[in-house]
Amino acid sequence: LQWLKPPGPSLRIHRVPRWPSAHRAQLPLAHHSSQGKGMAERAADQRRVLFCFPAASGHLNPSLPLARCVVEAGHQAQYLCSEPMRGAIEDTGASFHAVESAMPELYSSRQADLIGAMGSLQEEHGVTDGFFITWQKFSAMHLELQLPGMLRVLQHWAPDVVVYDPVLCAYAAVGASLLKIPSVALLTFAGPGAREPEWRAFLEESRLSFGEADSELKHFEPHVAAVRRLKDAYGIDCPLGLRRPLGKLETLALSELTLVTTAEHLQNPLSREMAAAYQAEGARFEYVGALLDRPGARRAGTHKEHGPGTGPARENPTPASSRAPCPNDPSQDAVVASVAAARAAKRKVVLVSMGTIITGDTGAWCWHSRALDADGKPRGLTGREICHAAWAGTFDAFGADRAESGPLVVISVGPQKDPLGELAVPPNAICVPCVAQVDVLRAGVDVFLTHGGQNSMMEALSQGTPLVVCPGTGDQITNGGKAVRLGVGKNIDRPDPVLGSEMAAAHAYRNDVCKALQEVLSTPSYSEEAAGCARLLARTGGVPRAVDLVLGTAEGWHKAAGRGGA
Repeated sequence: LQWLKPPGPSLRIHRVPRWPSAHRAQLPLAHHSSQGKGMAERAADQRRVLFCFPAASGHLNPSLPLARCVVEAGHQAQYLCSEPMRGAIEDTGASFHAVESAMPELYSSRQADLIGAMGSLQEEHGVTDGFFITWQKFSAMHLELQLPGMLRVLQHWAPDVVVYDPVLCAYAAVGASLLKIPSVALLTFAGPGAREPEWRAFLEESRLSFGEADSELKHFEPHVAAVRRLKDAYGIDCPLGLRRPLGKLETLALSELTLVTTAEHLQNPLSREMAAAYQAEGARFEYVGALLDRPGARRAGTHKEHGPGTGPARENPTPASSRAPCPNDPSQDAVVASVAAARAAKRKVVLVSMGTIITGDTGAWCWHSRALDADGKPRGLTGREICHAAWAGTFDAFGADRAESGPLVVISVGPQKDPLGELAVPPNAICVPCVAQVDVLRAGVDVFLTHGGQNSMMEALSQGTPLVVCPGTGDQITNGGKAVRLGVGKNIDRPDPVLGSEMAAAHAYRNDVCKALQEVLSTPSYSEEAAGCARLLARTGGVPRAVDLVLGTAEGWHKAAGRGGA
């Protein structure tokens, strides 16, 4: 088993540092009551799996069924994540550990979670750039501040394999490679080619050319100094400038394999440059499709980081036996029961979810934010205006005067206080903060209005559900175009009006949503093409295959390291 693959041209690791015992003592001891055995007591054939994921539900949720299966198979699962995700993580039987406590070098005097800490660093260094350039400027500094805690965690827990998010938790793969522990990346995008168009779009939004952005990085002294310190402390060579190919995930070369949450035939195309780069590094991709948890399993939802209502929008913890399955009950079981009842009554079901970013309060594309033009002036619609137009368009298309009439409309409205505002909700609509999306899709949905996130796309297509995609940012835009090319739905681009034209743009967007929903619901070809995608995804192996790959990696490491066991 190769523990550390040959380094690629952009990220090289030369040596393993030796950490004194004083550093290890700083890490709080873990609790293992949910798994029955402490580290010292584990059986010879028991494996330890460490999951490292951000406080981003789209990145975290596909890992949860893997952890659940790992625990149920008698192994240990640990999570390093942020507090808002604790409930969903502990529901799997895994042990939760707050990344903020494990990494005081980054978080002790800064905001919680990765995005919050980046905002704090921006303030410390007086940086006012947009998201993309800011992320590049602080990537090396983030890694430098994350690695000491990550290495303490790895040395204390001694996992057999690390499963991590390669987009936001690169530190996990770097730390594992430094200590020669194998890692498995879980890529919740439409393949390794999905990042390239997303990053090009981010670069365009920054109003900088590649050369200009590259020059800014190379002349940002805090970044240059962090790159130098990483080299001196760990032997890591990080690039000073912008990486090529744009959007390439450097840590995949450090991992034994990458699990990709799509089918190979549904992935985004790779550019020749990107394909050659990954091939040269020996990156291995395994397409495992939609990673769907069992019915009733708890998932992470959108959450507010600041202000009233802070915390995740998640299901009501009230026991299912005490819930009444009526449209006015916001519990998840009640919503699923209402969908099942509507299907039994031969009614159509329409599901609407605009995702966790646009309904949350993090980043430049959230509930209250507008994009900025080249002069730094706000433009476009806020997340609130986008959601209100989409929800109103749905009500225009399917609203009825009685709860039992017309299609049943289910809308996930997110965690904001009074998210619907003055919108008139028809009696046949259920509006709740967070929907058990997979369970509702399994119960039967005739059309799904979605923001086009990768998880939502795969979850819907795995059930043969046609789509109307209202993308906000990032890979959502590419996924919206893909829905059209596959013939599984319609795409409605996010409006970008100049300041003063918001009302007209929102009204037009509302009309477009209404027409698209009606067309997809009434045109059989969309459902037929979606059913074809469901057949493709069914052949990928899903959760069982992904778990086998993870535990197989752990087993190989265990044997090669001579740590005993079968």
